[in-house]
Amino acid sequence: MTIKLKEIEDRVKLLSIPEKALLAERLIESLDSDEESGNELLWSEEAEKRYQAYLKGSQIALAADNVIMDARKHLK
Repeated sequence: MTIKLKEIEDRVKLLSIPEKALLAERLIESLDSDEESGNELLWSEEAEKRYQAYLKGSQIALAADNVIMDARKHLK
């Protein structure tokens, strides 16, 4: 471990639990690549589009259990 990394680790130990949690969240977010962030945005937009279609009645909702059961039947 480098001296700077050790110094950072020592300073993090002085943070409150909420501050540590926020730092951990930001560190994890920083590991995401731009491509992953782009995919997350696309999925979020798709989910919103499907939800709006459901609210308008142009898309039906299916129970997850039924969808999984049907998918398993098609895999056999």
